[in-house]
Amino acid sequence: MNSLRVFFVGGLISYRALFGWLTPAVYIPALILTPIFQILLFAYIGRAAGSQGDEFYVIGNSIQYASVPCIFVMSQTIADERFFQTLGPILISPAHRVPLFLGRALPVILNALFVAAFALFAGGLILSITFSASSWMRLVPVLAVAMFSCTGLGLITGAIGLRIRETSVLSNVLVGLLLIFCGANVALSSLPHWMAEIGRALPLTHAIAAARAVTNGATLGQVQGLLGKEAALGIVYTIAGFGLIRFMERQSRLHATLERV
Repeated sequence: MNSLRVFFVGGLISYRALFGWLTPAVYIPALILTPIFQILLFAYIGRAAGSQGDEFYVIGNSIQYASVPCIFVMSQTIADERFFQTLGPILISPAHRVPLFLGRALPVILNALFVAAFALFAGGLILSITFSASSWMRLVPVLAVAMFSCTGLGLITGAIGLRIRETSVLSNVLVGLLLIFCGANVALSSLPHWMAEIGRALPLTHAIAAARAVTNGATLGQVQGLLGKEAALGIVYTIAGFGLIRFMERQSRLHATLERV
């Protein structure tokens, strides 16, 4: 029972602290307006190049942009504990590490799910793309799996933030890599082989393909292979992130860098 309380309540308080320091006004331009402009940018580039239809870019960029809350928010949720020198009291508490750190991922996943869904809705509305109610029913679990997978990558970034001074640059690099490699704007079949292989090992790639399939009428059963691969990547990244957190914790204790900023 105490672990559940740490998981849910601790995660919620940690997430609220982000906006306590930053101000909620940051949320609207960063996570509501910016993805719409990204969708429009690539949609009009696609039109000019005669490459793909608007729906291709709406789906790809809506899901890809959710990597911003998944990676940035997840990494800051953990790394800020060190920056504001609250990490020490957290680590000496008797709370189990799994609910302590993984509980911080749940609000991030829900936030990213909202960002992706809103971008899909707004982008489709602006570009006159209509998703049926049945498509939305199939899209929600696809988006949820995608957000879980990408948040696992954010957990790794957050773990690195326990040792390095600034994670924003690293987070920007990862978001940029996902934009290039995950098939958001260029189909994997059009990428060089080595780039496509890297893309298949990254979060969001399989979910974007699954989302495009279900909006074209495929059932969840028909995309279960893609969703299975996406979920498996999420599990691998989450385990790696948690393992890296424990490793960085031990290294910080060993080298007395726990709260060095």
